[in-house]
Amino acid sequence: MRPHPDRQQIAVNCAVITVSDTRTKETDQSGQLIQQLLTDAEHQIVTYALVKDEPKEIQNWLIELDRKSELQAIIFNGGTGIAPRDTTYDVINNWLTKTIPGFGEIFRYLSYQEIGSRAIASRAVAGVRNQKLIFSLPGSLNAVKLAVEQLILPELNHLIKQVQGKK
Repeated sequence: MRPHPDRQQIAVNCAVITVSDTRTKETDQSGQLIQQLLTDAEHQIVTYALVKDEPKEIQNWLIELDRKSELQAIIFNGGTGIAPRDTTYDVINNWLTKTIPGFGEIFRYLSYQEIGSRAIASRAVAGVRNQKLIFSLPGSLNAVKLAVEQLILPELNHLIKQVQGKK
């Protein structure tokens, strides 16, 4: 099932942030894939960065990205599990003023179809703050591909228009 098509496609200005203690720009396959999928869909990458999985560093990036008026969507990847070092979800969930519960619910459902019951450990989340969409995905390549292709890209234009109060 696919949603009804948006009448007008718009190029969305995006940030891609990889949260990892070990990846570099050269080894960040998930961050590179997100950027590629977005640009293939004619969206713009305004910012790309790697951030250590430290709550204060993630919070500082959220503050910095919030100041960028041209930015419309932020996609984080990494740090959404339940290991002690996984702090991305906690920081982002507290940052959001509105959540989009269906994003995490459907992501886990689709993940379950691919990886089985291990999908329950994912704390993927999405929401809004200051008219910016924020998505937080697991860092695995398969999870990123699933989330971007099946959830984010089909709904990005529609969600941006809703956040901006447009029809």
